[in-house]
Amino acid sequence: MRVALFDLDETLLDGVSDLLWSEYLAERGAFDAEITRGFHRDYMQGTLDLPRFLSHYLEPFIKVPPHTLHEWRADWLATRAAPRLKPLARELVEQRRREGFELAVVTATNDFLAGALARELQIPELIATQLEREGLGFTGRIVGQPCFREGKITRVESWLGERGLRLDQPGEIWFYSDSHNDLPLLSRVSHPVCVDPDAKLASVALQRGWPVLSLRGARTPSQPE
Repeated sequence: MRVALFDLDETLLDGVSDLLWSEYLAERGAFDAEITRGFHRDYMQGTLDLPRFLSHYLEPFIKVPPHTLHEWRADWLATRAAPRLKPLARELVEQRRREGFELAVVTATNDFLAGALARELQIPELIATQLEREGLGFTGRIVGQPCFREGKITRVESWLGERGLRLDQPGEIWFYSDSHNDLPLLSRVSHPVCVDPDAKLASVALQRGWPVLSLRGARTPSQPE
């Protein structure tokens, strides 16, 4: 079995799902998107205080009625998020599907938003930060470890173990990401692929000889070796 793991924000999506959602909520008077923009700058610099971010970011999940959140998510997906999925990202996903890869989205984004985008891409498996549910609503807490930095390794190892695979299994595991925050997981898989990488990741890719792929241009994604 060959597995293709895809980061979401700035890899498959031309943008940041949490930020797009925050801006959407701000337009409805349910959020202060500027605070989220500050957290995003911290993320890009590798200094994100994740507990502080989650405490702020999850407030609307408590305050907004669940049926409203689901209605807003459907509109957000149609008008803000799905149009920003990179056309070449869709092509790459379909190519890997045809080649028989098992596909999964691996993202720090919460499962409420990331699940909608994974379904849009028809990617059957999702490894994401999981929001704690209470009935039809949310508690404002997460379940277990956030799927972020080293947390992605823990979550992916568990997911692969259920399939009889190991993270370091030779020649089996591809991971596509844009971010230096994903260096822990990129360093563990047999096939790290840097997609439109940020400056820090581009520098590491050059040093380590990792392939670099752009999904923003018109070039067809290459076949795996």
